[in-house]
This record gives sequence, structure tokens and C-alpha cells, in this order.
Amino acid sequence: MSINSSSIKNLLIIGINTRCLVESSLKLDYNVFSTSYFKTADFPNIENVKCILEESDGESCGSFEELFSPENILKESEEYLEIADEIVLQTGVYASDFKGKYSKYKSKIMGNTSVENIEDKFKFYEKIKKNYLTPMTFKVNNVDEAIEIYKNYEEKQFILKPLSGSGGYNINLLNDDSLNQLNDIENNWIVQEYISGVNVSSSTLGTGSEAKHMINSRLLTANDFGEKNNFTYIGNITPLTEEIYSNANQLNKEMKEISEKLIKEFKLVGSNGVDFIANENGLYVIEINPRIQGTYECLENVFKNNMLYAHIQACKGNLIEIPKIKEYSYKKIIYANKTNKFKPLSLKNIYDLPYNGSITEKGEPLLTIVDKNKNLKKLIEKVKLTTEKIASLENTY
Repeated sequence: MSINSSSIKNLLIIGINTRCLVESSLKLDYNVFSTSYFKTADFPNIENVKCILEESDGESCGSFEELFSPENILKESEEYLEIADEIVLQTGVYASDFKGKYSKYKSKIMGNTSVENIEDKFKFYEKIKKNYLTPMTFKVNNVDEAIEIYKNYEEKQFILKPLSGSGGYNINLLNDDSLNQLNDIENNWIVQEYISGVNVSSSTLGTGSEAKHMINSRLLTANDFGEKNNFTYIGNITPLTEEIYSNANQLNKEMKEISEKLIKEFKLVGSNGVDFIANENGLYVIEINPRIQGTYECLENVFKNNMLYAHIQACKGNLIEIPKIKEYSYKKIIYANKTNKFKPLSLKNIYDLPYNGSITEKGEPLLTIVDKNKNLKKLIEKVKLTTEKIASLENTY
């Protein structure tokens, strides 16, 4: 391994897919290291990179949910953890995963390191329920407790979701069918009132004592694309405007006020996201993501600014000036419609590409569309056409 011996610091980026953060880090004054689950075909060419999933021609990439674990990524990162001066975490690996022999590296994290009251969704609910509009939430220890809540509040709908986690995985609407399919609940689930409405999110910088709101986005799930009661995260459209939501101007003011208040209350640093649901009853606080969010590339597009730099500076107590918004940006994760052996696609707005010939199983993430345009209608149409072209070119294996 070749390590620059100058005074330039070593920056380690860890997460499920670190491509976009690594791209930003190469524009900063660091020696860059990366450990991730995926290492996409369009990953930047850097020397110090490790990944869990080694894609190859004719081999299946398997099931992400079955194969991924933060522990495996940290184990793969051990060499880099030792030499890193600073660590930035991307979705999938959190400060709470730095335990046991990895706890000594926690102080290197550029971000939030004490977020138990946020990552535990029931503790978060207990902390905010008196001061913010939020869905009724119960922690459940077994299936019988979930059934009891379901029966005692017949006038309400509920969802069952993991006590911690992100991306909308493993969230199910509670009804007779889903309850009959439940085998066990082992102390790590919540039952939460289902709130119908529009999913929106904010991005806010924090220093621990100050907060500066950056932008709001329309948050997209599979439910928005016709997959009823599927809450898996699909992407974002940034910024949130009246073209996207009819009451956006007022909503943006409320989201800014609440987000800045929450970030300061929880003494958060760096870039943080707050997820809401808006409907005729008001603005419901759903959760805080105390880390760089999935809107990252959209923010870089609309601000024309290095958002990794903004995150690191906020962690060091410096809040950047928020640039003027230049245009709209749309991110959409595409999941394979069928088992697919990947072949090159001649599209300029696709990222996180599989290696040629690798096999993506049905329902697994295939690639990401990221695009931008000053005209929202043109942007939405372009992403729609790209989605349709990808679907038409998927090759059944």
C-alpha cells in the first residue's frame, strides 16, 4: 500500500455504496480510503479501496439483505481504521456499530457518535412526542402485543417497522394477512400509526450548538410508483417547490423551523436529515437521519457545491454559506424487474453500475438514475424515459 507521507490527512469513507462520497473527497485535500459493500463499475479509480461484494461475469450478486452486515464492513476496514485520521460514515454503518475492538476508532468519526435516542425509533418518539406532531408509536416485545394494539385501535391503521434501520426496509402495513404471517418479534420492533400523506425530507447542517437549514426535498418510496404499501426508499426530487406540492411555500417554512430546532435539541453535527409526512392535519415528524442522506447527489447538483466539504466543516464547527439553488435534481434507484445479466447501457444519467456480466437478482438494486434540469417537467419526463429504457433493455438470465 502506498501512503503519502506528507501532512495530508487520511480520510476513510465507509458505507454500503461510497461512490458519490469518494468522488467528492477526491476534490479535497485528503489521501482517500474506502470500504463498502458494493464497489460499482463506475467507482472512482483510487488505490486504497476494499469491498465485500466482488462482482464477476456470470456470478450472482445474491441478496443484499441476506449478505450485508456492518460487522463485515468494519472487519474489512481494520487496516484502514488504524491509519485513518478522519472517518466519514455513509448509509449502512453507524457510530453505534463501533463497539468492542472498534470502539477505539470512534473518536475519528466526522459526524454524530452518540445517537442512541435517535436511531432507536421508540426512544426518539418518547423524546419528541410532547412538543411535535408525530405518529402514535408503541414498542412491542412479541406478536401478541402487536395484535392487541391492532385490535384496540380499530379506527386507526398501523405499520410494523424495525426499532432501528433506514431505507424503508422491512416495514409492513399491519392487517389480518400480515399479522397471520408474523412468526416472532424479538424486542426490536415498533408498531406505529400509519399516516397517509406526502413524504418530505429536510437537510440541515449542525455544529452541536448551531443549525443551518439547507434545503427540502420530496422523498420517494416504492409506494409512489404503484407498489401499494411498499415503503422502500426510491429517491428524491430536490428542491421542494409549489410545482411538486401545492402548499410548499408554507411547508418549507415549517420544515426549516422544526429541522433547525431538532438538530439543536439533539446537539447534532455535520449534515443531518429529518423525514416528515405532510397532510391536512399538519406536518408529522417521522425520524432524524443523523448522517449524510440519500439526497447527497441532488444537493451537489442544485447547489453546485461539494457537500462532503460542507459536512466536514460543520463537524469542525463551521457552517458554510448556503449557495443559491441553480436547478432541480432527481435521484431514482432502479430495482431489477427480473433476474438480470448486466450489459452496458448507453445512457449518460445512470450511476452505480453493475460490472458487465454480473447477475442482479429480481428485486435487488440495479443502478441509480441521477439527473438535473431547470425545468421540473422536463426533468421528470427524462427520468421516466430513462426508467422505461432500462426496463426494456433488462436481459433475463
